[in-house]
Amino acid sequence: MTTDTLNLRIRQICEQTVDIHSFELVCASGAQLPPARAGSHIDIQLPGGLSRSYSLLDDGSESGAYRIAVKLEADSRGGSKWFHTQARVGTMLKACTPSNDFPLVENAPSTVLIAGGIGITPMLSMIERLSRLGKPWILHYAARSPAHMAYRKELERIAQACSGTLFLYFSGEQRRMAVHDIVSKADGNAHLYCCGPSALIDAFIEAGRQRDPVTVHYERFAASQTAALDGGFKVQLSRSGKVVSVTAGMSILDALLDAGVDIQYACSQGVCGTCKTRVISGVPDHRDECLTEAEREENGAIIPCCSGSRSPLLVLDL
Repeated sequence: MTTDTLNLRIRQICEQTVDIHSFELVCASGAQLPPARAGSHIDIQLPGGLSRSYSLLDDGSESGAYRIAVKLEADSRGGSKWFHTQARVGTMLKACTPSNDFPLVENAPSTVLIAGGIGITPMLSMIERLSRLGKPWILHYAARSPAHMAYRKELERIAQACSGTLFLYFSGEQRRMAVHDIVSKADGNAHLYCCGPSALIDAFIEAGRQRDPVTVHYERFAASQTAALDGGFKVQLSRSGKVVSVTAGMSILDALLDAGVDIQYACSQGVCGTCKTRVISGVPDHRDECLTEAEREENGAIIPCCSGSRSPLLVLDL
């Protein structure tokens, strides 16, 4: 992950739905923004020491701006509430350059996208890219109602102009998405992507268990597991030899920050992968959503904002 910092300015704010606002972010100096590939996100530093990850709606090449969309969550941990109540045109923000934990396989023979609610955000960038490449795509998009469906008109326009097929579902009208049917009927060589609420992703993962794992891709906005907060172990920093105790009620990240360790982090839920750290020795208790199953089995990395340790001592590459 790059740690280069961008100074951004909010150029435009638009209301996309009753609870989703979009924001255009431009370079404060007027310089060109670093390129972003489909599926990328940026980590934005917010007032009060908050850092949050937001998917980019496109690569910014045409508008000269990064576009993000933020849903006002009822249980907001500060990020969505700040954007909806405090952000103004002209507000200055700092962010890391784009990174990508949800990349698009551009040479796939076919692509099926499944989105629920705000989970449409990374899909938009994928659809834009596939359309530019002249590749076909199918999007299954669910929301509570038409009033809650962001970017519907934009998607309909793109589908009509390109080789895209769009299916819309509204739970409030009993038009629900049958995830298992969608996945089971997809071509075996197709690459499938899912983003949205945990229940949607859980259903997608279960439906895709019989497929080749390399064709099944998903990104969560919230963790499906509780963080490891039992404590009772120590973390050693391999570069300095410093040992940090992790006590009950604390995450590894909490303990490291309290000890003055400089470590990058963003979502604090094990979703974005910003705090991913190499494990030198010890056995992690993985609770994240961003490492692959192979990475968890190898125990070569840990997401310290949510994961713990199954061994008394965990040695990290810090």
